[in-house]
Amino acid sequence: MRLDCKRNTSELIPYARNSRTHSEAQIAQIAASIKEFGFTNPVIIDEDNGIIAGHGRVMAAQKLGIDEVPCVQVTGWTKAQKKAYVIADNKLALNAGWDDSMLALEFEELQGMDYDLDLTGFAAGEIEDCGFGEAGEVEMPVLAEGEKAPFQQMTFTLHDEQAEQVARALEAARKMGAFVDTGNENGNGNALARVCEIFVGSHGG
Repeated sequence: MRLDCKRNTSELIPYARNSRTHSEAQIAQIAASIKEFGFTNPVIIDEDNGIIAGHGRVMAAQKLGIDEVPCVQVTGWTKAQKKAYVIADNKLALNAGWDDSMLALEFEELQGMDYDLDLTGFAAGEIEDCGFGEAGEVEMPVLAEGEKAPFQQMTFTLHDEQAEQVARALEAARKMGAFVDTGNENGNGNALARVCEIFVGSHGG
């Protein structure tokens, strides 16, 4: 059985052997999400107010000074079921993937709406890696002469349809893995080089 309810955060008991960790930075992200969207995901608790799922949300609520949070109290679960769900609640979400080209399009629209992309939980580097921003013509930062070699910076202007095709090609190339170790940490640059290598090899260039 389950019962929708509310509990004071001081009443909730964290699971002592929770294997999922929460950094201060992540708690701050969850807190920002709660401020923006409200407390949309209830905490899962047992009959004794022990937290089964939602440790990070409780910590974020406490950080925001929110005393009472929505909960779902489950009853009749065995000790084994509780232990398993503590793990499954976190792991099952991690098993999902992303369609980077679609994600990039969503980021583009959100940016056009002047929305704070930080609230999606993605870091700037992660947003760049999914291909977002490649369609626009942007001013590239100037590298100091001593830092430039052996790297180069390039920017392109693409039509929306071209940008979507490029994003799909880069995603396919990233899935193939690195083809040469250059010390370049830019995922898009490495993927583009892989695409070009395949094209040149196929057309005898």
